[in-house]
Amino acid sequence: MSLENKITIALKKAMKSKDKEALNAYRAIKSALLLLKTEGKGTIQIAEADEIKLLQKLVKQRQESASLFRAQNRDDLAIPEESQAVLIRQFLPEPMDEETVKKEVESIISQLGAQGMKDMGKVMGIANSKMAGRVDGKKLASIIKEKLVGG
Repeated sequence: MSLENKITIALKKAMKSKDKEALNAYRAIKSALLLLKTEGKGTIQIAEADEIKLLQKLVKQRQESASLFRAQNRDDLAIPEESQAVLIRQFLPEPMDEETVKKEVESIISQLGAQGMKDMGKVMGIANSKMAGRVDGKKLASIIKEKLVGG
């Protein structure tokens, strides 16, 4: 089932239960999907990788907003942002644990024969495509750097 269909179903449930927080989160996803569709690519179907990037972006926006609100002692604004981030995150793939990521990175490094920081880009590109949406980019980069430098 496509992300758009999942969102439509979730929107209907939220409307029936009158859950304003969920409605706001799902409408934001639906809106972002529509914008992505009409962005000029001319495609009707959105690639799964693009959907994952979009969801990650929406979660990150809400987390950043919540942290700003918390810094300004505005918990009344931070709490809805955090709950929307949780609601949006449910549509992302299950995150990988650190050990699994390390094993996958080691496998990629051995396949490529990567031997140092000069190969960081190659390893990062393949790792990003294999583990899209299942591991944080910064965390992935630090694991790759650790494996390339420290072995």
